[in-house]
Amino acid sequence: MPYVMQLTGLGRSTIYRLMANQQFPYPVRVGVRAVAWRRSELDEWSETRPVASH
Repeated sequence: MPYVMQLTGLGRSTIYRLMANQQFPYPVRVGVRAVAWRRSELDEWSETRPVASH
């Protein structure tokens, strides 16, 4: 989760809220108490995000 937060710039609660709304990739279980996100899915999600213009 810390790496995903750093990569996306989102907070933990925002990530879980987006997942609940099916707007963020779901993690995959890699152990009894461990999950991970597929980097390819995070990259794809990031590419579909609108670009902020200031």
